[in-house]
Amino acid sequence: MAMEVFGWFGGLTLIYAYAMVSLGKMSARGALFQSLNLVGGVLLAANAAWHHAWPSVGVNLIWIGIGVYALIRLWFFQNRTSPVLDSES
Repeated sequence: MAMEVFGWFGGLTLIYAYAMVSLGKMSARGALFQSLNLVGGVLLAANAAWHHAWPSVGVNLIWIGIGVYALIRLWFFQNRTSPVLDSES
């Protein structure tokens, strides 16, 4: 039963993220969108694995990888462009 809830929640999470970007309420380049995609992908991958739906697991693993990559890039570029504070001043 819990795995069914995970699957539905994962699907709804992805739909919500897509709708918010499509309606201009959220940036596709932002951490929130990427995080929602990552969470949705993990939940759907878990559900698909539970049901032995291996093609869906594969697609969701790729989806997760893209989300992780995007979040790492966001983190890297945000930290790289932040001004370095002089600790002696």
